Amino acid sequence: MVAYRNAVAADADDVMKFWATAAEDSHRPPDSADAVLRLIARDPEALILAVDNDMVVGSIIVGWDGWRCHLYRLAVAPTHRRQGIGRELVARAEARFTAYGGTRADAMVLDDNSQAHRVWSTAGYAPQPEWSRWVKPL
Repeated sequence: MVAYRNAVAADADDVMKFWATAAEDSHRPPDSADAVLRLIARDPEALILAVDNDMVVGSIIVGWDGWRCHLYRLAVAPTHRRQGIGRELVARAEARFTAYGGTRADAMVLDDNSQAHRVWSTAGYAPQPEWSRWVKPL
């Protein structure tokens, strides 16, 4: 039975192992357990996990800056896909945004991750062609 909860500091290494097998990592700087710990310390509700028998099988980062609602790192273990876990993680993230007064969410989705496109489309999201993401490594 899959349970949903906010990540805690003790989850950082397990989250990293999970992302190594379940999350698309191309085109981004490497993640680290320290970055996960900083995220949890800054906002203990930002990283929602799906857990099955103490094993991380799903994640989503819920970014709320007081103005905009951003979603990152939606991932589901290959062994647990097509069971509604991704849909439930998105719904929990959206509920958090609604509670804060958010009015629109955006999701960071790689252009070539067609499997993710289906998940996000099913959840009601669509690409916004008139905008591009601009980045600068720090």
